[in-house]
Amino acid sequence: MLHIFFLLSLILTSAHVLAQDFCVANLASGIVTPSGYPCKMETNLTSDDFAFSGLGLAGNTSNIINASVTPAFVAQYPGVNGLGISAARLDLAPGGVVPMHTHPGATELLYVVHGHITAGFISSANKVYLKTLNKGDVMVFPQGLLHFQINAAGRRPSLAIVTFNSPNPGLQILDFALFANDLPSSLLEKSTFLDDAQVKKLKGVLGGTG
Repeated sequence: MLHIFFLLSLILTSAHVLAQDFCVANLASGIVTPSGYPCKMETNLTSDDFAFSGLGLAGNTSNIINASVTPAFVAQYPGVNGLGISAARLDLAPGGVVPMHTHPGATELLYVVHGHITAGFISSANKVYLKTLNKGDVMVFPQGLLHFQINAAGRRPSLAIVTFNSPNPGLQILDFALFANDLPSSLLEKSTFLDDAQVKKLKGVLGGTG
């Protein structure tokens, strides 16, 4: 019996030694893998490594979409490295829109702090799920699906906090993916069914060439 207790104690002690509670990203390493960044030395960590104050200030919405997204992903918030979570602040001026986009690496949950936001996503079966959200409402956008948010508050700004189940959710905005690159216009016209004038106009607005 004493032998069994000794073995159990040894196993528990070994498990405790091997356990790693967190892995604050060492961004200075310049190394990133699918599983995240290398860890900073735990002896060099402080409470500041686990806190982030970047979401307290409103973003600049003076741009083409009248909106701003302030991320708290691993690149800005190294403490979330390897933890399967991150966040962002979404500011929408009147008329503001976050265009159709996807997050290849994460599901998104949006919480409306104030204002009214019309949001929706499109399933892989091309069914649209659309909802106007008010203060306190939440909506989920499944991983990899096209979705958008629009300020539906008229003359008032709207604010939302979004969270992701990944420290690095990724982002691809559909309009920019199509019209902010050097894909030849002739191929883009065939693949989108748009005429030459429409394609060149959109490339001109979004900075594309070809």
